[in-house]
Amino acid sequence: MSPADMDSPAIRVLVVDDHAIVRDGISALLNRQADMQVVGEATNGAEAIAMFRQLCPDVTLMDVQMPGVGGVEAIAEIRRIAAHARILVLTTYPGDANAVRALRAGAAGYLLKNGIRSELVDAVRSVHVGRRAFSADIAHALATHALDEALTQREIEILRLVADGRANKQIADHLDLSVETIKAQLKTIFSKLGVHDRTHAVTLAARRGYIDPFA
Repeated sequence: MSPADMDSPAIRVLVVDDHAIVRDGISALLNRQADMQVVGEATNGAEAIAMFRQLCPDVTLMDVQMPGVGGVEAIAEIRRIAAHARILVLTTYPGDANAVRALRAGAAGYLLKNGIRSELVDAVRSVHVGRRAFSADIAHALATHALDEALTQREIEILRLVADGRANKQIADHLDLSVETIKAQLKTIFSKLGVHDRTHAVTLAARRGYIDPFA
């Protein structure tokens, strides 16, 4: 698609991010494109859903981590409202697990904010015409772990408690399980992640986006 094709209507974009400086920068970049127009800005998922209903944008740029209703929840609700909605994630959070959650919710692409500006502009155009768009790092992570067995919600919950510094007995008490069950779960987690100890499990799980160790 040629950005100079003025015979076609501009791509109407809704920008969703809880940081005003980020929204301002994205909006300025997109509004400088001959074929794009930012029609609205939202600060969280709840606002994004309401503004999508009101504006019916062609493309929604969605952050993942926001106060209140998060990006993944907002993506799922917007896609429930309009199955054709085209949503592109733009976030600081890398990792194939994060990307998979967004894609399962209905996102058409996943970009990292540290990417070059032209990547964002090209991605908006790609998503608008029905293609997918990914940052190179995300595409590589998705390809690398495509055949891996995903962690279950219980396993992720256990890893969060491990990251919080809790011993097996404390985790077992918290989850109302036996210590032996926790040990067995950790063994399965280590196998899935390809690690041999708790520290490496937490490090890799954080890198892949299963957990946020700073939450």
